[in-house]
Amino acid sequence: MAIAIRNTEKMMGNGNKRPTKKELENMVFVRKSLVARKDIRKGERFSTSNLTTKRPATGISPMKYRSYLKKKAK
Repeated sequence: MAIAIRNTEKMMGNGNKRPTKKELENMVFVRKSLVARKDIRKGERFSTSNLTTKRPATGISPMKYRSYLKKKAK
């Protein structure tokens, strides 16, 4: 029984949750960027119909999606 308890303690870990080495390597490929869904003309307002998100994360963070809505394109 003592061995089972010690094994359970090991399985529970130390409480620190960190990404593994492989997760860090893949992070760029699984995250997304904010991109144009179609051609956007100068002066046209950004909307849900002309913006979307796609992989990989090489551009604008999708966390800024709402801040771009209704702004005019330059």
